[in-house]
Amino acid sequence: MIKRLAFAAILLLPATLQAQDVVKGSSNTATQVEKPARDFVMLQVAYEGWKAPDSINTTGFGRAFNAYLCYDFPIGKSNFSFAGGIGIGTSNVYLKDQEIVLNDTAAPAATFIPETRDYKKYKLTTAYLEAPFELRFFGNKINRNKGFKAAAGLRVGTLVGAHVKGKDADTKIVYKTNTKNYLENWRFAVTGRLGWGNFSLYGAYNLTNLYKDNAGPTITPYQLGLCITGL
Repeated sequence: MIKRLAFAAILLLPATLQAQDVVKGSSNTATQVEKPARDFVMLQVAYEGWKAPDSINTTGFGRAFNAYLCYDFPIGKSNFSFAGGIGIGTSNVYLKDQEIVLNDTAAPAATFIPETRDYKKYKLTTAYLEAPFELRFFGNKINRNKGFKAAAGLRVGTLVGAHVKGKDADTKIVYKTNTKNYLENWRFAVTGRLGWGNFSLYGAYNLTNLYKDNAGPTITPYQLGLCITGL
């Protein structure tokens, strides 16, 4: 009797081990699926506008592009997380029939005047080294590449470059002035995002002016656009 039981156990052992492997494999697979994406990469393409005095005339489609690398810290087992990152934010805003005087060293402020040439295009370009901070909500915390997403946060940036550039409509000559004079060195903006999966609509509104106090007109930039996140 004992010999029969031992023989039966030997025959059943491979099947038992195989079943255990399947269970372990299923568990490992579940662990891999449940490991969430952290939205390390955040790319934003947007319209940039100015809240400015009526004397300043912008035109066309002001463009902004921001690229960030972020790290996400889940808050316990909830659907919320906190994220911080680093990246670059750039923008181009076009003026209509105006130019900015920046090379008059005796002037205490940047001055917007009627254009002195017939410019085909005239724009102010800025670039900032930035750190975004967000409180994030994920409707699907198992797979963050799917489901509803929302985020609210603060963006802190320091000015690394700025210039104005105009192209003469007749001669095609490009006039360019590189200077960070008069512009505020730091910018702070509140941000928000709403979306689904890897795509969100986002907005940002500056808490600081474009120019330093008494160094230019009171201009508050804002952005509205599309955000792509992933990885």
